[in-house]
Amino acid sequence: MTTLTTNENRTPLSIVAAIIAISAVASLFLCWLVYYHAPADVTGTHLLFLPALNALSAVALVTGFCFIRARRVSEHRAAMFTAFIFSSLFLVTYITNHALHGDMRFQGPGAIRYVYFPLLISHVGLSVVALPMILITFFLSLSGRFPAHRRLARFTFPIWLYVSVSGVIVYAMLAAYR
Repeated sequence: MTTLTTNENRTPLSIVAAIIAISAVASLFLCWLVYYHAPADVTGTHLLFLPALNALSAVALVTGFCFIRARRVSEHRAAMFTAFIFSSLFLVTYITNHALHGDMRFQGPGAIRYVYFPLLISHVGLSVVALPMILITFFLSLSGRFPAHRRLARFTFPIWLYVSVSGVIVYAMLAAYR
């Protein structure tokens, strides 16, 4: 049996740099869409299934968590891939929705604004943090680095779950005050 040296056990810096670069480009592109890009179709219908993708991602995340707690690794892996697919579909369709229809402004009056905006700010901030964490956690799993995967997943899971659930709540609040 061979043991891994410290260098063999580390994630290559190029992988980490690529993940961070992809995450930064996605975040900057979305900022550009929200703040600078004129929507292509301001009168069209919005993609109303977006919150469902976030909700399905949250369900898959909780399911995956339950599976790993029960030491059902293959089911955990399937659930986490499902969550990743739903989150990826959400991100692509969210960007498409912003490109086509622009940003939705919150129209809620009074005190509800003190609930909505902190929720939105935490959702957006943590979604920017979550993307590279999710990609690195997946990389660690796919490369068989399970101890490192477990250490990072302890932080990735609650952030990813919060972003998924808070996204549904933000959308519901936008829809309620449209």
